[in-house]
Amino acid sequence: MAFHIVLYEPEIPANTGNIGRTCMATGSSLHLIEPLGFRLGEKELRRAGMDYWNELDVTTYLDYEDFLRRNPGAKIYMATTKGPKAYTEVAYEPDCYLMFGKESAGIPEEILHAHKAESIRIPMIPGTRSLNLSNSVAVVLYEALRQNHFAEMELEGKLRNYDWD
Repeated sequence: MAFHIVLYEPEIPANTGNIGRTCMATGSSLHLIEPLGFRLGEKELRRAGMDYWNELDVTTYLDYEDFLRRNPGAKIYMATTKGPKAYTEVAYEPDCYLMFGKESAGIPEEILHAHKAESIRIPMIPGTRSLNLSNSVAVVLYEALRQNHFAEMELEGKLRNYDWD
């Protein structure tokens, strides 16, 4: 079981690198919808993604229509500050797509309008514009993983030199 993280026109390489690292840690794939605000080989992207970037399952798309065409029938949840329900009010299916918008503008309203039932939000106090993109991805992805009982993930940590008992 895997989840798919979709970034619509991401602008900041460090955010995308951090998200790539989160994808590696969770067995999720990363989908990048162009145009990107950076080149995939940028130092900031590699630094934030650490040495995981070369192992990451990442796919790029020319635009949103290309993404839809290449992923027919995908169940897509769209994270937005404009969403009508909280991200915890959704039952995430294995292999669903979690889409996040670009840092400066989010997902375009015409796309959100067509997907009202799949639009979700992370609750914040009034007056807060948004959370950092990589933090938002982690919050929603880990809720989806929790709902699916962290399938195929290590649930117990180990000390190097000691037992927990």
